[in-house]
Amino acid sequence: MNSATVRNLLVRGMLAGLAAGVLALFVAYFLGEPNVDSAIGFEEAHSHEHEMEIVSRSLQSTAGLATGVLLYGVAFGGIAALAYCFALGRVGRFSARATALLLSGCALLAVYVVPFLKYPANPPSVGDPDTIGKRTTLYFLMMLLSILLAVAATLLGRRLAPRLGTWYATVTAVAAFAVAIGLAYAFLPVINEVPADFPATLLWRFRLSALAMQVTLWGGFGLVFGELAERLLNPKPATAPAPRPVAAPN
Repeated sequence: MNSATVRNLLVRGMLAGLAAGVLALFVAYFLGEPNVDSAIGFEEAHSHEHEMEIVSRSLQSTAGLATGVLLYGVAFGGIAALAYCFALGRVGRFSARATALLLSGCALLAVYVVPFLKYPANPPSVGDPDTIGKRTTLYFLMMLLSILLAVAATLLGRRLAPRLGTWYATVTAVAAFAVAIGLAYAFLPVINEVPADFPATLLWRFRLSALAMQVTLWGGFGLVFGELAERLLNPKPATAPAPRPVAAPN
């Protein structure tokens, strides 16, 4: 793949990330923000200290949310496009669209779902401020392990495919990935700082909306970028205009 194609795919990846970010923004605003407001209300009702807001809540939930989600979408879209350039043709004989969807699904699993199951997202008022550094470190460690193990499982599957066949090699690689992730879950420390009186339904809705936002982001990117990549890499030939009928001589 030449540099011009890589550059074009990078631009398309960033545009697809922006489009996916717009979709995720709607999910975050309509599903996530009401739960954030409820969690803030719970925190204010149980706190005896009133801190002065540096940035108003209305600005955080509109312009702040849009800026964060859209910038994140553009950034991850560019990174995913570069990963796509490397993966295309190396993960199997898939089309450009199928490769984009496969990459998005695997990235969603490795980058978000696996770390989320060990250290799920928490709303405001959940978590000790003194342990935020530890919690952040453990989350990114789990993410790094998940990505490395996913890459290792992919290489294992490719190595075993000539001997076991594609099906059994894939099953073996997935099983090895699951076992390794299970060991990571077992050995990494457990963090449970949810207040005893925090509403379980609110916590569930918040985490579900956070997961829905990521699924929308990665799924939307896979669909949009797959279409853009397909049109770039496999352009349809231009059809010649139909000849005009020639009038028969009198």
